[in-house]
Amino acid sequence: MLLKNSMDTSPHEANYRWYILALAALTHTFAAAIPSMCLPVLFKEIAEDLGLDLVQVGILWGLGALPGIATALLGGVIGDRFGARRTLAVICLLAGLSGALRGVANDFFSFGAIVFLSGLLTPMIPMNVHKTCGIWFSRRQLGLANGVVSMGMALGFTIASLISATILSPWLGGWRNVLFFYGAITVAISLPWYLARPAPRRSETSSGEGDTKSMRQAVLHTIRIKNVWLLGLALLGISGCVQGTLGYLPLYLRGIGWPPASADGALAAFHTMSMMFVIPIALWADKLGSRKNVLMMAALMIITGVGLLTVVDGLAVWLAVGIAGLVRDGFMAVFMTMIIETKGVGAAYAGTAVGLVMIFSGLGSLIAPPLGNSLAQFAPALPFLLWTAMTIGGMFGLYFTQERRVASAPVAIG
Repeated sequence: MLLKNSMDTSPHEANYRWYILALAALTHTFAAAIPSMCLPVLFKEIAEDLGLDLVQVGILWGLGALPGIATALLGGVIGDRFGARRTLAVICLLAGLSGALRGVANDFFSFGAIVFLSGLLTPMIPMNVHKTCGIWFSRRQLGLANGVVSMGMALGFTIASLISATILSPWLGGWRNVLFFYGAITVAISLPWYLARPAPRRSETSSGEGDTKSMRQAVLHTIRIKNVWLLGLALLGISGCVQGTLGYLPLYLRGIGWPPASADGALAAFHTMSMMFVIPIALWADKLGSRKNVLMMAALMIITGVGLLTVVDGLAVWLAVGIAGLVRDGFMAVFMTMIIETKGVGAAYAGTAVGLVMIFSGLGSLIAPPLGNSLAQFAPALPFLLWTAMTIGGMFGLYFTQERRVASAPVAIG
């Protein structure tokens, strides 16, 4: 039975939206997640080739977030103005080319410059993917749809962690060719977006394939919404914690004597747990009717898992990684849904609102890795303590947000 929450959809259109959802999830996998998450497991090879130290590695890992602070909002506004479909077609093409360019770097500065260029583009992908969900799916299905695309992100993180350094690098002839390979896949993703049908205009809260409002109007409307700022502050701490942990974990484990395959496997385990639980967490939030409570509990689990990494070793590391990883992408699925459901946002302003929040995410991702890595000179596990504290700070932002509760009901998928 089709849901009719301000969304009258023909059977043909209802079927086509599942194709769009699959394409959106694959875009997260191959255009956003894999090209980014391949770096932590390749950093040892890159550092040896380019002569980098640990702090420089942390700077490079965080540097990609710097331009995203500016372009995240721009990407959301562009998506609201011209449509997510067109925006994704162009951005995937450009992001693929810039991602491949990383393979031609020959020192710290050239690698950093290209990472900066890539960081201008890649952050525009997730907000337009989630906007696509807001356009094609009703409010009662939105949590599930965001869960599916977040699972695509988790799948990409897992694949990148498992195969980039241990399989693809030896097979393709080094880290440079791995980056060329991933760049080509991202470019290819732009084609199905270019060929996709325009999204329907469903109601006054849905912008369809772009809206007549100006970019300036979209920004002025969104910045007046208090909840958007609170959610941004929350994501600053939590995203910074996750970004720092993911970039440092393989290097940390190798540094304390773990074999490379096991160190990379721990990072893959983080993402595998996330991928397995993202849909159940999204559906649980729909059933519970309170996304805020789910987010608070997820943040507490991240605090527990990352905090444990400061004191445990051996097999207990896998437990800590599993606790933190279990909720990572489930948190993001519910979080993105909460942004879109915020009063005054909706699908029409989803890109702008998500873009504004992602500015804070970029700030956290920029400062957390180099700041945390610099503490490793005092004690190898000390960075995890800093990143735990950042998540605790993020929980305060969540605590003060106001949410629009959803009626708990079974989610229709027809």
